[in-house]
Amino acid sequence: MIRHLLAVLTFAIAPLAMSAEVQVLSAGAVEPGLVAAAAQFQRATGHTVKINYATAPVLRKKITDGEMPDVLIATSAVVKDFDAAGRFVAGSAAPVGRVGVGVTVRKGAPFPEIGSTDAMKRSLLAAESLVYNEASTGIYFAGLLDKLGIAADLKPKTRRYPNGEAVMEHVIHGKGAEIGVGAITEINLFIEKGLRYVGPLPADVQNYTSYAAAQMGGAKNAEAAQALVKFLTGAEGRKLFIAAGIE
Repeated sequence: MIRHLLAVLTFAIAPLAMSAEVQVLSAGAVEPGLVAAAAQFQRATGHTVKINYATAPVLRKKITDGEMPDVLIATSAVVKDFDAAGRFVAGSAAPVGRVGVGVTVRKGAPFPEIGSTDAMKRSLLAAESLVYNEASTGIYFAGLLDKLGIAADLKPKTRRYPNGEAVMEHVIHGKGAEIGVGAITEINLFIEKGLRYVGPLPADVQNYTSYAAAQMGGAKNAEAAQALVKFLTGAEGRKLFIAAGIE
């Protein structure tokens, strides 16, 4: 009986004795799904997941400059480049989902019409100001404004920030007929704080940024990092990302 009890106790505390902290460096657009998935992973394994967020250009620079998280979650383009350079454990890179671009205004502000590309153009030109980021979403949107032929007209009233969070905070505390543009998932994070989600960009000009996760080749906690990547990119993790709006 005592021997059996000791065996049970040993089994019960084994996950705690083997627990590790997994350092994750991630793009901010997948934050809603990643937070939910990391919490479930922690409950199931006893490992701790510590996440730091940055934009795609900053993520690229951090890894290039030698920063070494256990797991990287970035745009598929960034992950592909580092995978080709041999920075990841071979075969560990896998997709977690994609995020579209949306339009937002603060609560109480005029609600712009964006049901078609022409309607969106008119709304953007009529707005008192326009706010978007310098990350993946903003890079695409700036190019779109060029293609639509309205970039020069909008430039005097445009404000750009390094990341989506700063854009959302600006819109929440802004004034007048101001329009914000950003990753749909980032907009949703601020709905309860004073934003209104207007809707996605029109289908003919919508853009999706795909994201992937990979285990870094020099991960300090390789076994836990491998388990996390498999969870995030597997069936359970994908359900949580999809529920958070990450397709």
